[in-house]
Amino acid sequence: MATPSSPPAPRVVGVILNGATGRMGYRQHLVRSLLPLRDTGLALPDGSRLTVRPLLVGRNAAKLAETAARHDIPDYTTDLAGALSDPAWEVYGDCLATTARPAALRQAIAAGKAIYTEKPTATTFAEALDLARLARHRGILHGVVHDKLYLPGLLKLRRLLDGGFFGRVLSVHIEFGYWVFEGDWQPSQRPSWNYRAADGGGMVSDMFPHWSYLLDNLFGPVQSVYVQTATHIPTRWDEAGQAYPATAEDAAYAVFELAGGTIVTLDSSWATRVHRDELVEFHVDGTEGSAVVGLFGGKVQHRSATPKPVWNPDEPDPWDYLADWAPVPDNAVFGNGFRRQWEEFLTAYALGRPYPFDLFAGARGVQLAEVGLESARLGRKVTLDPLDALDPLDALEEVAP
Repeated sequence: MATPSSPPAPRVVGVILNGATGRMGYRQHLVRSLLPLRDTGLALPDGSRLTVRPLLVGRNAAKLAETAARHDIPDYTTDLAGALSDPAWEVYGDCLATTARPAALRQAIAAGKAIYTEKPTATTFAEALDLARLARHRGILHGVVHDKLYLPGLLKLRRLLDGGFFGRVLSVHIEFGYWVFEGDWQPSQRPSWNYRAADGGGMVSDMFPHWSYLLDNLFGPVQSVYVQTATHIPTRWDEAGQAYPATAEDAAYAVFELAGGTIVTLDSSWATRVHRDELVEFHVDGTEGSAVVGLFGGKVQHRSATPKPVWNPDEPDPWDYLADWAPVPDNAVFGNGFRRQWEEFLTAYALGRPYPFDLFAGARGVQLAEVGLESARLGRKVTLDPLDALDPLDALEEVAP
């Protein structure tokens, strides 16, 4: 009697995580993504499995050692060049500060590693596009974090769009933000570099790359933008309690025109007090229905259930308009978005498939931020050039080895 054969051992993919002890690198990429993948593995569509072996990289050896010991990780180093030269590590994950990211990405591209990186991918559009061209010429797989697309509220919005709920989408209004304490009488809940332009801070550079991939993938590419920025809080206090001038904007008010004619208005502010269900809210109006969604919840109002208001400012209006909206059901179990995107990227890598959210998509986000700042500086609407017009396939003649 034949005995059943044991299933093949999973493929082990070595993953460099640069910036592993930072807030995002540690919490979202290590603890909530790579460690669960290490412990449970990942089933691939071809029936095989893979698991990951993380290598923690950072500048503080003591902090790396403490993090590695806490999570039973044998591999950590402060030597990025040494890690990139070792073929055991196939994938390079980048969670560095934006100003440090381009140089590290260039090293990883030159080493031939597959790349999965946080955004913004660079501080300028020219550099972000150059990185994408380098990676394409090197023939490596490359991906950029698009985490907000994987959140429950945005997945519900995707479902509404795919199901034709809205009809023709007319407009989108997005409100994002909250009060970030100045740091004098209460500690700030964001790092001080966020408010210094020289360190890569500012609402536009921080959030417009997010708005870029959300708008592009949900509603259509941005064709033009008008932005008004403001530094509402001119003085803040750093982590040491020292006052410093805020040289980067803490708010941006924008109007986007999308391909197809949809108009998006967007208020992003770290100097506003929240009066909505979540810290970000998308109000989408269409010919057949409307929706209001956040990162987790969502409510809808169909054309057939829309009330008929009559404007009369002389008398109080007794109508409860909020009661006219119906919740969008979950209809699914939503996992951590960072882990899900890691799973999709590693699946593409293991099976040799293309990955849609690549460094060119990342460059598009940097382009939107750069054009947004240009619009604010000029005080007028600015048109975005499409990437295919700026990136002919023969545009790059010299690349890193």
